[in-house]
Amino acid sequence: MDFRDFEKRIVKVTKMELPGEAVQFKMAPIERLQELKSIAREKNNAKQAGVMSLFYPSENFDTKLILILRKTYKGVHSAQVGFPGGKLEPEDDSIQDAALRETEEEVGVSRKTISVLKKLTEIYIPPSNFFVQPFLGITTEAPKFIPQEEEVEALIEVTLKDFMNDANIINQTLSTSYANSIEVPAFKLNGHIVWGATAMMLNEVRELLKMVL
Repeated sequence: MDFRDFEKRIVKVTKMELPGEAVQFKMAPIERLQELKSIAREKNNAKQAGVMSLFYPSENFDTKLILILRKTYKGVHSAQVGFPGGKLEPEDDSIQDAALRETEEEVGVSRKTISVLKKLTEIYIPPSNFFVQPFLGITTEAPKFIPQEEEVEALIEVTLKDFMNDANIINQTLSTSYANSIEVPAFKLNGHIVWGATAMMLNEVRELLKMVL
């Protein structure tokens, strides 16, 4: 889709109800996620992070979404596909500021050029004990991406057409931090398998877009 048309349509999401957890849980790899989220709220010891689902125009005005492949490291999110974003730091005024700052740091898109359209449904990630707040944003400029060398292995530029294609929602057998060889729902995007929390957040974004495009 031409980004100029996409930009006119996507602003409708600002007045829409969020699809919420019901849509997220369609891509949930564990059945107990809602229970674990409630327990984490009661304990009140989880960390916070903000991430950005950022759409932008290519040089020929094709609409795209940016994802990142994280570096391999000793941690639960090693070598996984995710949104740009990261942990709330003391210098951040809000969780949205954290998402914007981390997006600028990780992929080089200036926070000043990003319009945040919607605060999406918060998600809990049990292995790392994080509450992650996703945001839906656009930038109207074709970005000159600068991946953060220490954090980002590769940039994944997904076309809107591929993102919205039902054929790219699959079931995949994976070994995770909590189970070996389990079948999980996932997206297959640009040859990458996207599952877990990122897939859950993507599914809410996708559901919103289906209502406005």
